[in-house]
Amino acid sequence: MTAPDQLELAGDFPAASREQWRSLVAAVLARSGVESSTGDPEAALAHRSYDGLTIAPLYTAEDLPAGLGIDAAGLPGQPPFVRGSSAARAAWDVRQRVVEPDPAAGNRAVLAELAGGASSVWLQLGAGGAPVESLATLLDGVYLDLAAVALDAGDETESAAQELLRLVADRSPAEVAGTLGADPIGLAARTGTAPDLDVLARLAGATAGFPRLLAATVDGSVYSEAGGSDSDELAISVAVGVAYLRALTRAGLGIEQALAQLEFRYAVSADQWASMAKLRAGRRLWDRVAELCGAPAGSRGQRQHAVTAAVTLTRRDPWVNLLRATVGCFAAAVGGADAITVAPFDSALGLPDDFGRRIARNTQAILHDESSLARVLDPGGGSWYLESLTEQLAEVAWGKFTAIERAGGAVAALRSGMLAAMLEASWQPRRDTIARRRDPITGVSEFAMPAEAPISRRPQPQSPAGGLPRRRYAEPFEVLRDRSDARLAATGTRPTVFLAAFGSAAGYPGRVGFARNLLAAGGIEAVLGNGEREELVTAFAAAGSPVALLCSSDQQYAEQAGTIAAALKEAGAEQVWIAGPAELAEADGIDAAVYTGCDAVAALTALLDVLGVPA
Repeated sequence: MTAPDQLELAGDFPAASREQWRSLVAAVLARSGVESSTGDPEAALAHRSYDGLTIAPLYTAEDLPAGLGIDAAGLPGQPPFVRGSSAARAAWDVRQRVVEPDPAAGNRAVLAELAGGASSVWLQLGAGGAPVESLATLLDGVYLDLAAVALDAGDETESAAQELLRLVADRSPAEVAGTLGADPIGLAARTGTAPDLDVLARLAGATAGFPRLLAATVDGSVYSEAGGSDSDELAISVAVGVAYLRALTRAGLGIEQALAQLEFRYAVSADQWASMAKLRAGRRLWDRVAELCGAPAGSRGQRQHAVTAAVTLTRRDPWVNLLRATVGCFAAAVGGADAITVAPFDSALGLPDDFGRRIARNTQAILHDESSLARVLDPGGGSWYLESLTEQLAEVAWGKFTAIERAGGAVAALRSGMLAAMLEASWQPRRDTIARRRDPITGVSEFAMPAEAPISRRPQPQSPAGGLPRRRYAEPFEVLRDRSDARLAATGTRPTVFLAAFGSAAGYPGRVGFARNLLAAGGIEAVLGNGEREELVTAFAAAGSPVALLCSSDQQYAEQAGTIAAALKEAGAEQVWIAGPAELAEADGIDAAVYTGCDAVAALTALLDVLGVPA
């Protein structure tokens, strides 16, 4: 047998058209009772992203933005660098973060990371980490000609840089790699202080002669943690990068030298497609900026450090963070990041332990080596969805970036409150969607386990604050769970709600399951009673809760909800709620309704208040 010159996958199958797909989907939607106001099955299944992009259910070459062919993404290592900043390798720098105020413990962590497979370390120094003067202790036993070091020292960046340069003074300049991590605008955004851009020129001078040692980091995760969308993070990061280019070129550096001093840090999340598109769009945007600055093509690639998003980490059911981090790391690798940091699953609880750090590191090892992601350049290239999403996201981010520039640039926009307003405008709809559980958080807003065994960690050092807020998506629900835990600690019992299920056995299980799941998200235990009115009254009296939640079918509600609610109130119920459509809350004797898409945070807060659980 001889192999064909070209293998045609699915070549023996008849071609399928878009209209055939639409016809089949329309038939399925009709049987499911889903209707579209336009009669368009694609519109019925489409949704809007937090960046205002319409995400369609199907993508083909027809869906690329007008005038954009697949060749517009270029080749890896060539402008516009959508497919990667380098054509030489697909491997990435496994960069693990060490946050440890005790230098000796930090040194043990650094050595464990490097021995376990990390190729570089990201060190938190100064406020929030080890003392700057302990850097020699932190790096004791580290071969600085083999392992790159990324510093994160906040307002002590220059002192930390001087200490690192002292430690590598006897090394060949070509062997020293990493970044000094100066990010004066990011620091100002964190702390509310005025940025000192002159530090960039001073550090760039200090790194002269060290071709692989960068002076500055543009930390986009600052804006992600403040509630920003992907386009916000991209736009602000590019604006900050432009401000740094201006500062460096004013100090006498050429545009190529200035570009070579910058690394961009982006947050990646379990929304893998959006994260892939963000990294690809970031490179496209930076290529355009560098091109407008007159930089030659070979110097316009953006160096990217991807970190799994802190904003998505949860304190409750933290084991699910393992999955979030894995998907985020996968997205970073497929998106073409040059360096990746996976946050340990227990980072939101305090200082990660050895197990948390090891699992985070091994997540990268498995994806890098065993899953062979490090052997493929731009594995997402050619996906019509990814190519389209990349281009649309870049377009939205470019519009926001130019608005920042018209406002005077990143520093002026930060000082005026423009950036804070932009981030808040993105946070509000996300917060509402999370509260309504339309963007579910597994283990927190959905499938919560109030009786889960707690995990304790040493507290994190106090991080700089005073500027933009630091948010986590799970916090509103975690506050409710904290109230429940405090009640448990004080009284030995959790707050409870009585579920009054009535009607046929086939009519109420769905709403009972919904109610249990909802209540668990607030740390409230459900006590189930079912039967006729008299049986429910007896069970309610035994439950000892001041609140009853009716669960049945719409037909049974119409026939019995009013009389059962009245009987429960006669038996001592302070409030009677109902699981069903919002309009049921208007029925006699019903105080509130909970339903799919309701504001769960508001409803659970109100329930805890009625149950007498202190805030």
